[in-house]
Amino acid sequence: MPQTATLSPVMHHAQRADLAAAFRWSARQNLHESVANHFSLALNEAGTRFLINPRRHFARIRASDLLEIDADDPATMERPDAPDPTAWGLHGAIHRRAPHARCVMHLHPPFATVLASLADSRLPAIDQNSAMFHNRHIVDDGYGGMAFEAEGERCAALLSDPQIIAMVMGNHGLLVIGRSVAEAFNRLYYFERAAETVIRALQTGRPLRMLPDEVAEKTAREWESDAAFAEDHLREIKAVLQAEGSDFDA
Repeated sequence: MPQTATLSPVMHHAQRADLAAAFRWSARQNLHESVANHFSLALNEAGTRFLINPRRHFARIRASDLLEIDADDPATMERPDAPDPTAWGLHGAIHRRAPHARCVMHLHPPFATVLASLADSRLPAIDQNSAMFHNRHIVDDGYGGMAFEAEGERCAALLSDPQIIAMVMGNHGLLVIGRSVAEAFNRLYYFERAAETVIRALQTGRPLRMLPDEVAEKTAREWESDAAFAEDHLREIKAVLQAEGSDFDA
């Protein structure tokens, strides 16, 4: 990806609008939490310059509201528009350590957070949606408090494997990564749907019908083979918002 300075104004705004649409739809899906949680998007090749949301309700975020910060700039938190300290701690660390994580979405969505609160927080492959994450998610068992800088560095160190697309943050919530806003948001959406299926299945008290490993892996690869699916998903979300007169792209 080109450096921020070489991005055309149209491309730069398009990236901001994609991220703003993801915030708006997350609020509509009840995945948000107060004015907490953050999405970020890398703008330069190294991944260190990135967009992130200010402390604002997801339902009100516009493209122009997003902050542009540098993970390598120690003076970031001295800016008058400094981001939330946990945004800097977690997302700054990930963008420094894991350049493959172009887009990072961290939330406390209801069902994924229930999963994160169980003694075994793995997402079992019991259906097509959960199979998307077969051998592609990890569980962080070392929660140490809010994601200020030390905790952010610890979490970022767990994401060195590019095959990992989601992290269940034990006692905390969910984090997903992707190469674009569309890819990360699609994964966020489907992880929460899969977690809901798993939690509701566990509530029956009956044994889970597990997919064989080879079938789960085949299904995960089939998900990966449809490169256009995530882009189509985000395109349709933006179309709905635009038809409603939303100002997300302002």
